[in-house]
Amino acid sequence: MTAALFHSVNTLRDKVIELQRELTRRPALGPENNGGGETERAAWLLDCMRRLGLSDICEYPCPDKRVPAGFRPNLSARVPGKSERTVWIVGHMDVVPVGDRTLWKSDPFELSVDGDFVIGRGVEDNQQAIVTGLIAAEALLTSGRIPDRSLGLLFVADEETGMAKGLPHVLQSAPGLIGPDDLILVSDMGNAEGSMVEIAEKSCLWLRFTVMGKQCHASTPEAGVNSLVAASSLILDLEGLYRRFRNKDPLYSPPWSTFVPTKKEANVENVNTIPGRDVFYLDCRILPEYFLEEVLAKCREIADGVEQRLGVSVEIEEIHREQAPAPTSAQSPVVRSLLAALKEVRGVSAVPCGVGGQTVAAPLRHMGLPVAVWGTLVPNPHTPNERSSIKATLDDAKVLLRMLYE
Repeated sequence: MTAALFHSVNTLRDKVIELQRELTRRPALGPENNGGGETERAAWLLDCMRRLGLSDICEYPCPDKRVPAGFRPNLSARVPGKSERTVWIVGHMDVVPVGDRTLWKSDPFELSVDGDFVIGRGVEDNQQAIVTGLIAAEALLTSGRIPDRSLGLLFVADEETGMAKGLPHVLQSAPGLIGPDDLILVSDMGNAEGSMVEIAEKSCLWLRFTVMGKQCHASTPEAGVNSLVAASSLILDLEGLYRRFRNKDPLYSPPWSTFVPTKKEANVENVNTIPGRDVFYLDCRILPEYFLEEVLAKCREIADGVEQRLGVSVEIEEIHREQAPAPTSAQSPVVRSLLAALKEVRGVSAVPCGVGGQTVAAPLRHMGLPVAVWGTLVPNPHTPNERSSIKATLDDAKVLLRMLYE
């Protein structure tokens, strides 16, 4: 029975390109990234799902005054099976900014096709998951066959900037949507072989450091306190976090906690002024055995040292904070079903593992629901010339379809 479905999937290469093209030309940037949200993309997806013949289509708008629509969209739909037990594929609709446009070989919001690859912002992170679900649904509905388990599609907002307007809102608005016996697949992380099944993730902490000195003319540095020098010193001193939180766990890659300076806000506009204010951010991915309060306390201790040594003040703000949930058991039904499907359909012997990148699995795991995070990805999220494999998308759809059968 699945052989006929797989044959149908193999005919949908052009459909993958069409779906990716339509999604890519509808940028879905959150307001934190100077965007208007996912509304246009969600409206197109709603129309697409209706045309496919999906049932139980539901919307879960989350109020957000920062975007023109006044809300952030979240969507779900199902293809009914013989059982109400559902295999869900979860994807997020939002994307990140393009970064330096000069590094792109083509317009990031107009799809390019290069052999087996489609290229554009968001094609992998996380449009591949959305397209995988839609391809599986189309193959199933076209066949007219009723699978043993139902297929569920859940497309959410706001993954890239904290998730508050996305999956947590859906789970609160529709507490019965996902049942305790459902199989949940989040296609938000993976490798090119499709052999990585994420069952655990690190805690996540984003911090904003504001360093205040005293602005003055660059020709009289003794009249001021250079906030850039102090911020630079603080960034180097924060390397001490690696020594304090030095434990390793081979389940994760890398197996240690990471503390990475990332975004830097502009200070003065002209060369001949010493800045009095500098702002930078720290992205922390921490092994679950550590409490985030410990990390914050150590950051404060390091900042206090810079204050005393260089005569500045340092404010630390939490931008995002997520203590990691308990891992999904490698023996849970969703992991066992996925591993078996991968072996049968693709001949892939997959390995459960942990990762540093936060995924939309976290809110589900906090509720005690087992989740497998998996996809066949390049991977190259957030990079210039982001690309996604057409063949991998079709193959992932086959694995998803196999999971619908006992």
